Amino acid sequence: MVDPTVGSIQRQNKAGTIPSSKSGTPPGAGMGKKPSSESDIENYAQRHLNKHKKGVFGKTVPINDMLAWSKDPITKPMLRTNDKAVKKEALEVFKLIQIYMGDRKAKTSNPQVALDIMNRGWSMIGLRDEIYMQLCRQTTDNKREDGVQQGWELMAVCLSFFPPSAKFHDYLDDYITKHLDPSWDTLRAAVSHFATMCSRRLERIYKSGAKKGLKKPTLEEIELARKSIFNPSMFGDTLEDVMLLQKDRYPDRELPWIQTVLSEEVLRLNGALTEGIFRVPGDIDEVNALKVRCDQWIPPTDCPDPHIPASLLKLWYRELYEPVIPPEFYADCVDNYANPEEAIAIIHRLPAINRLVLSYLIRFLQVFAAPENASITKMDINNLAMVMAPNCLRCESEDPRVIFENTRKEMAFLRTLIQGLDTSFMEGVI
Repeated sequence: MVDPTVGSIQRQNKAGTIPSSKSGTPPGAGMGKKPSSESDIENYAQRHLNKHKKGVFGKTVPINDMLAWSKDPITKPMLRTNDKAVKKEALEVFKLIQIYMGDRKAKTSNPQVALDIMNRGWSMIGLRDEIYMQLCRQTTDNKREDGVQQGWELMAVCLSFFPPSAKFHDYLDDYITKHLDPSWDTLRAAVSHFATMCSRRLERIYKSGAKKGLKKPTLEEIELARKSIFNPSMFGDTLEDVMLLQKDRYPDRELPWIQTVLSEEVLRLNGALTEGIFRVPGDIDEVNALKVRCDQWIPPTDCPDPHIPASLLKLWYRELYEPVIPPEFYADCVDNYANPEEAIAIIHRLPAINRLVLSYLIRFLQVFAAPENASITKMDINNLAMVMAPNCLRCESEDPRVIFENTRKEMAFLRTLIQGLDTSFMEGVI
């Protein structure tokens, strides 16, 4: 056992693509998804698309034409709806998508156009599937390579702010998955890379939901979502990719910069003596703003209270592409939650970066678990384990009974680590 004290933890080859440690296989492929033929977007269109007509005689436009790029504006939404507001917005959004993709001239800049689309989709839930259907259409059979790239870029940005509906999710996922094949790439459009990023973002936002908070998306957030397509964010990536991301800036660091800088900020703001730390959420808009700054490598120095960096730190752990304790170790953890010796042995079997990151977190939590701190924060070892366990272990079962039973075991496992893991070897490690 360490002797925690208040203060610092230390005292406790296609052009346009980038390498990735992740597989090109979409997350969750083959797991509970409909067969491809059933989730094909053409099938969805057959059941949900509005009938569009053209010409003097009002000839019905075939489904295939409705799902292919068009230089002309639309006169009614692509998807059937009875919502008058959605009907009106759908026509405007299509024009904005055409502007973004270079198919319509306008004086407005692309970032401002993207902001307009994000705000509409974020504010109007009924418009979201329409936006994604329009993007699928405008990136299909489009002969302009620049336009294709812009369309996929816009889809990736949208998937940073709002998800499709549960009804449309599988169809969008299928459309994206089909484009993971590098054969879609051209010299000016790295389609497979955009599809890979869209697949990851779709999986993440479908679980987390639309952007939280009362403030609409900002230009700064739009730009971050766009840049992170080729310059990935520290949030939502694997630990390996986070370390690669910081390699040039901090070649000697053994731990993620984002993890240590947020942890130290919590302590600097006397988080170890703040009631409800990790339980009381920080102001969501302040947390969002801090996230943007951290992704620009700007250290947090002006937070008004420790709940803000504490909330962002929890978010960083929770949004990791793969949890700190990888899925292949999950069963062993819940089976040995009451066996300190075996629980600690599991930690020593983790991949090197996971072991370091988890050990740093446990050392950090041991500071807060110290009786003299817990008496003030009202966050004893049980409370700490309760709020942090979901950020370290992820149950992959969809059975409510298994999830409920394992939640208790996950908490007990983390409590065992806080109580018994010797983290003295982390002294001086950053």
